[in-house]
Amino acid sequence: MTSWQTVRIFAGLFIVVSLALGVPGSPLFVSQWWLAFTAFVGLNLLQSGFTHWCPLEIILRKLGMRPGI
Repeated sequence: MTSWQTVRIFAGLFIVVSLALGVPGSPLFVSQWWLAFTAFVGLNLLQSGFTHWCPLEIILRKLGMRPGI
């Protein structure tokens, strides 16, 4: 698995979990403030698409994960 695949897995997981915690109809609902985290992850994905800069990918590469193409 490459670093860019891992970043996308983490982003998808964060979005699904934060939606489960932030949507009032969810059985896991905690607070609507979790939707702000969903927006934060989405904005980071957007900026990384334009700038090709992602802090998690940098960390994963330093930990020895091979870079994606």
